[in-house]
Amino acid sequence: MVDQILINSLEMNDDNLEAELREALGTDTSDASISSAIDQTIGNFQAGSILKGRIVGIVGDDVVVDLGLKSEGVVPISEWDDRSAIDIGDKVDVWLETVESDSGLVVISKRKADRILNWQRLVETAKEGDYCKGKVMRKIKGGLLVDIGVPVFLPASQVDIRRPGDIGEFIGTEIEAKILKIDTERRNIVISRRKFIEEARQAAKERVLSDIEVGQVRKGTVKNLADFGAFVDLGGIDGLLHITDMSWDRINHPSERLRIDQEIEVKILNVDRDKEKIALGLKQLTENPWEHIEERYPVGSKVSGEVVNITNYGAFVKLEPGVEGLVHISEMSWTRRINHPSEIVSLGDTVEVVVLEVNKDKQEISLGMKQVETNPWMRVAEKYPPNTIIEGKVRNLANYGAFIEIEEGIDGLLHVSDMSWTKKISHPSEVLKKGDSVKCVVLSVDQEKMRVALGTKQLTEDPWLKAIPSTYIPGQIVKGKVTKITNFGVFVELEPDLEGLLHVSELADHKVEDPHDEVKVGAEIEVKILRVDPQERKIGLSKKRAEWATEEGRQPGEAKARRGGLHGKGEVSTDLITSFPFRQPEETERDESEQQ
Repeated sequence: MVDQILINSLEMNDDNLEAELREALGTDTSDASISSAIDQTIGNFQAGSILKGRIVGIVGDDVVVDLGLKSEGVVPISEWDDRSAIDIGDKVDVWLETVESDSGLVVISKRKADRILNWQRLVETAKEGDYCKGKVMRKIKGGLLVDIGVPVFLPASQVDIRRPGDIGEFIGTEIEAKILKIDTERRNIVISRRKFIEEARQAAKERVLSDIEVGQVRKGTVKNLADFGAFVDLGGIDGLLHITDMSWDRINHPSERLRIDQEIEVKILNVDRDKEKIALGLKQLTENPWEHIEERYPVGSKVSGEVVNITNYGAFVKLEPGVEGLVHISEMSWTRRINHPSEIVSLGDTVEVVVLEVNKDKQEISLGMKQVETNPWMRVAEKYPPNTIIEGKVRNLANYGAFIEIEEGIDGLLHVSDMSWTKKISHPSEVLKKGDSVKCVVLSVDQEKMRVALGTKQLTEDPWLKAIPSTYIPGQIVKGKVTKITNFGVFVELEPDLEGLLHVSELADHKVEDPHDEVKVGAEIEVKILRVDPQERKIGLSKKRAEWATEEGRQPGEAKARRGGLHGKGEVSTDLITSFPFRQPEETERDESEQQ
């Protein structure tokens, strides 16, 4: 009652105030007691002090608080976090800001009182290094303002382990943090959520590493995705789930199977406690599709699959999830010349294949596409037996011969040695060009190696068997043209595509140091036939012996032979000595691999 009188009479004169107090305290109250009561009560109502009040009503957005001494204050309802918690009669601490003498009301604040009391309690109970909880109020320069009972500063660098793009996303959220610094003079506190997370993760990491074992199945959360795999938080420590351990099936990127913050179960594949590294597996939670693979895909069986990858050397065909086989480029066609598998197949194609080989340990299956069809080379030997005359186009030229297309996809090799009986051909381009149509004789067929040997010289009779030996007889003197000069002798063309060798020792009577001193290329000279060797296909000539015969005087028969030659006798036509080179079947075996 004393308080009510005092607060209601702050503007009264001293006589009236003293009289009212005597009435309230009793007439026998001493002057000293009245003075003490006045001093104590008025002292409590000084601006800047904390008072206890009682909620007596709610008017609009204001809460009316009775402070005693018939005085009331008004506090905005917004200073309560929970409006439903405001009840009439509740006691509340308020901060006295000023006394309004005209209206008899005082200006008070619940929020300021709470902050001062909370600061006092915090300073008394908390210390640097302690943990705290609070709600992020707003974004300020350099960080966030967090309410942990009093406003404290959370620097932007201490918000998270990895600094977020926008720290404003934390506004309105409850966080846990560690107290870094308490400045009592400035009433300033700095906290760190990052430090709290790091220490919590370290403790969790130690717990995980202490009891984790290979083979365990654990739950985790996907924290990050990379091209090579995903990092999974196991509850304090991250493990690596490599892309090859995500699925038995082919995966081009981890995002095809996982997403950030997804909770998954993984199997522990390996643990390195020293380096704090853990290898995880997802596909290991299901059965390996390569188990019993030989039973599902026996060699020789025909299956269908989808083309899922194409490389320079072949195409990978998916037979079932997690099982792929390789169709090598050489197994795509019996006859077609393929430079790249994309000429035959495209991604997504469904193809029929034959299982050629299965290697369970290496998880490899060799497949063939051409084996689905009949090998046309099985019919080549029947269709083209030796001595069959065929006509085809020159598809390609090589140093050793020409490749002639017999039919689509079937080539034969016309070797340079099988192009002419008499002419020495160094390169097939001397007599053929790409695209030419050529008539050939089939010399042999190697079905296993898929090779056909062809010849053009075999279209005519071998002149070395009869025509040449009967036309060029040792002792005859004939004319010829010098075609080539070497250090060991001179080659003389007796007729088109037929040459004889004039050895250096047969050039002149004297010793010849350099054949160029005796004859010139293109010169026409007389030579004597020394020998004819059909087996070696060689004719030996002599210039000096022809000169001897001239000096001694020619016989009429010798002169006629010298003038006539092979064509003069008319025994073998020029068609017989063809320019097409041929090669005997018994000669060196052709290498079909050279065809490319």
